[in-house]
Amino acid sequence: MSAAVANPRYSWGGDEHLVVQIAEAMSLEANFTAMAMSKALADEGLDGVVDICPGNASLLIRFDPDVIHPRQLEAVVRRIEVGVTEAPRLGLDTRIIEVPVWYDDPYTNETGARFRDRHQRPEGNDLEFAAIANGLDSVEAFIEAHSGLPWITSMVGFVAGLPFMFQMVEQERQLQVPKYIRPRTDTPALTVGYGGCFSCIYSVRGAGGYQMFGLTPAPIFDPEQRLPDFADFMVFFRPGDIVKFRPIDEAEYRGIQAEVEAGTYRFRTAPVKFTLEDFLADPDRYNAGLLEALNVH
Repeated sequence: MSAAVANPRYSWGGDEHLVVQIAEAMSLEANFTAMAMSKALADEGLDGVVDICPGNASLLIRFDPDVIHPRQLEAVVRRIEVGVTEAPRLGLDTRIIEVPVWYDDPYTNETGARFRDRHQRPEGNDLEFAAIANGLDSVEAFIEAHSGLPWITSMVGFVAGLPFMFQMVEQERQLQVPKYIRPRTDTPALTVGYGGCFSCIYSVRGAGGYQMFGLTPAPIFDPEQRLPDFADFMVFFRPGDIVKFRPIDEAEYRGIQAEVEAGTYRFRTAPVKFTLEDFLADPDRYNAGLLEALNVH
């Protein structure tokens, strides 16, 4: 068992929820364990299990105690945990998705300017703050660091369809940016945000505390399921999705918006198999192979 996922803690949330805290800190190992346990439990097809929600480093299971006894459920989950943590390899059949981003756009900058009294650095914008916080000499260097390497969707939630993403690099290379000192009461829909070591995309307009870096033009939450990418479900992202951000200019942003309006836009995606052990052995080489998949399909 990896030290990152040693001794998971089990607790109960009322009469209908079992919580498995896999680790105190976020790591790819802890997140992969949560996703693998979630899939294995779903594959069991237990009567009485209502919902399974993998988190960054935890797993929440909602169940009906009139159908399955809590201790019976716990025993099954503990058995699954042993199987997952002792498995020689953890793999995931998933997809890589290219997400276009208009970085340093006027809309998020205007929003940031309205809430500068809640920010650590009243002067400048959020991208300038992020560059300084990470010791980079320019906004362009930060955008290159943010968009140059892939991210894994570690969980989806908080508001409908909002993905949290963790960059697939060694811990010492991860970008770190604190959230606003006090939250904003407004964030444009489809803002690419950042807080701590997580990037996200705000699926709808609303309050927020993450730094704002730009906008992506296509929806990621479509309750009407109007676009082809939402034919099966109204939420686009799934835990385990791998994301590559691609910087675009205003003209391409407007062009994609027109495709969205016409109902023809589709995200560029490709199927991939992600194996944690192979990635950890040589992250840069493994990432290069993942990104190549986008060029093949």
